[in-house]
Amino acid sequence: MPAAHSAPLPRAAATYEAEAAQVVKGKVESNHAGHTGTGFVNFDAVSDAYVEFTVQAEQPGATKLDFRYANGTSVDRPLDVTVNGTQAANDLSFPGTGAWTTWKTASVTTPLAAGTNRIRVTTSGVDGPNLDSLIVTPQGPTDTEKPTAPKNLRKDKEPTTTSVSLAWDAAGDNVKVTGYDVYQHGQLMKQVDGSTLATTVTGLTPGTGYDWTVFARDAVPNVSDASNAVTIATLPAPPDGEAPSVPQGLRATGKTATSVDLAWTPSTDNVQVTGYDIYRDGAAAGTSETASTTVAGLKAATAYRFKVRAFDAKGNRSAFGAEISVTTAGSQAGGVPDPGTVKTLASGVDVAWGVAFLPDGSGIYTERNTFDVYRLTKSGQKTKLGKVPNSQTTGGEGGLMGVEVSPNFATDHYVYFLHTSSDGNRIARMKLENNALSGYKVLLDGMAKSRYHNGGRLRFGPDGKLYAGMGDAQNDSRAQDKNSLNGKILRINPDGSIPSDNPFGNAVWSIGHRNPQGLDFDSQGRLWQAEFGDNIMDEVNLIQRGGNYGWPNCQGTEGSCAGYIAPKKTWPVSSASPSGLTIINDHVFVATTRGQRVYRLRIDANSDLVEQKTYFEGTYDRLRTVEVDPDGDIWLTTSTDKDGTAGNDRILLIDIVYSNGMTPTPGKPQPTSITPTDNALTPDKPTRNDSTSRHTTPPPTTP
Repeated sequence: MPAAHSAPLPRAAATYEAEAAQVVKGKVESNHAGHTGTGFVNFDAVSDAYVEFTVQAEQPGATKLDFRYANGTSVDRPLDVTVNGTQAANDLSFPGTGAWTTWKTASVTTPLAAGTNRIRVTTSGVDGPNLDSLIVTPQGPTDTEKPTAPKNLRKDKEPTTTSVSLAWDAAGDNVKVTGYDVYQHGQLMKQVDGSTLATTVTGLTPGTGYDWTVFARDAVPNVSDASNAVTIATLPAPPDGEAPSVPQGLRATGKTATSVDLAWTPSTDNVQVTGYDIYRDGAAAGTSETASTTVAGLKAATAYRFKVRAFDAKGNRSAFGAEISVTTAGSQAGGVPDPGTVKTLASGVDVAWGVAFLPDGSGIYTERNTFDVYRLTKSGQKTKLGKVPNSQTTGGEGGLMGVEVSPNFATDHYVYFLHTSSDGNRIARMKLENNALSGYKVLLDGMAKSRYHNGGRLRFGPDGKLYAGMGDAQNDSRAQDKNSLNGKILRINPDGSIPSDNPFGNAVWSIGHRNPQGLDFDSQGRLWQAEFGDNIMDEVNLIQRGGNYGWPNCQGTEGSCAGYIAPKKTWPVSSASPSGLTIINDHVFVATTRGQRVYRLRIDANSDLVEQKTYFEGTYDRLRTVEVDPDGDIWLTTSTDKDGTAGNDRILLIDIVYSNGMTPTPGKPQPTSITPTDNALTPDKPTRNDSTSRHTTPPPTTP
């Protein structure tokens, strides 16, 4: 059922322990039972002893202050209360509680300012009570009104080779704009306060165009819609006509039936070597940031010629180093899935965002910006099935995103979509019959949208539940809020209802995510997830029921990460931006946009990701989605130019090759009655990663 919309709820109370506040002429003790925290404050027997709490308020307004205390005497021990230096109560009564282990509250309601408030309680007689804590409860509804979008974002000062200066007009808010967030294509670059309307972003790459937007936020924080977008390029680097040195020592360090590992001695340059061109049989076969690469998509027992040259940031290229010849292996032991030959299934595609498969083996894919849904056969026949109603773009990462086919499609004909609408992101269901979509029904809504960070992946689990990745919609405070559906992995029943075993009584399965992307299950029924980081690192996570993955306090392994679940793999954001994830025989394949490559990692017996291989780096540009089909081959989609030009993307078919030459066992698992445990385990149940190539059926592996 769709999420209900209701009036704003009262804001939540917050507790501040007295022993953690500023204590003057008093001491922290813990000799009387029943206190909260680690102790309480025993005032000195003087008339000017005090405790001062520092309290944060989301917005201004009346607030109830409950002071928890004990007074084992029969005499009232009043305290004076001030807020930011202004008297809120004179001689507030703290009467006897009957015993020092009996705790009660004394209350006063007073206005607080938005932001930081100093609340001081001072002895007004000779002595005060034992003070345990302060409970702060805002009165009235939460401020749910977001600021208006900043307008007229523009170039301020002239750019330099490494900086861009921006200015914008002030946003408005019903309470107060407290800050502005400056983004570059979904990456938070800088934050300034609410009175600042211009800033300079440094540390950029020379001669590079950057896509800028600004968002306003208030104290809650509510975050505005995006400003207008502007593209501003840094100035070119100083003239540099010197090419890097020629790469030396090219050699093969490993090979399979479909790939060759190469390495060489790094080149040098007067400024910096930024990469290497890899050529195979005289034609460009990709690039590499480092002095090693894997060239995939090859044929077994075949000789190939390889050569490498270096380039710098100005496009100066060295001569090629010596060419070598390598013959691929004829066969390979074990069930390792290796990418073989590649062909184009469909061209003229516009941001093919989601891919799923029908029982007959044909694929369904969504176009994010056109909202069209297509059926595509393995022979390349394409049929338009219709549009998903109420879809809307965000001018960035939102639109028609994930697609998933019902495990019971043969009888119910359902196809599921995650898309952006006028009122936010939602999960919907339609029927597919006679090559046409119909019967649009919203299953879950109430997820905020933004230009970026909309998540979007869908995946049915072996438990028959539908899992979804939902981004924080550029408001990172949502990721730790269990009542928000943003910054989460979500889990619902196929009819949209909430499973009774979800950890928080709503659709939330795990929390603390920034912008979760690829989802898939391994041979033990455990959920793996890829996630866009901000400006430090991207990650792959093993998802647990109710798990907290740290955002915004922790990004990958950087920040305040104690107490959060650590990722199983991280990469620098420049080398990844992992959008798609699929698993074959407990080998995780990850497609990357900014990294323009596919990673493959094996899940080992300790549930770690090991033996990383990198395929197709710089070969097919930005890569969006990777999915294994019922035959065990991979469909790979592109997002060529940051998604700004219609119809310039492709869907590629990668032939996955195994050993043994046996008949495959294709097919997608049917749902079971087993429910994942706290570690999302459903042992002994097959998952889609049991799919194998039509060439071979590898032996089973145990992670």
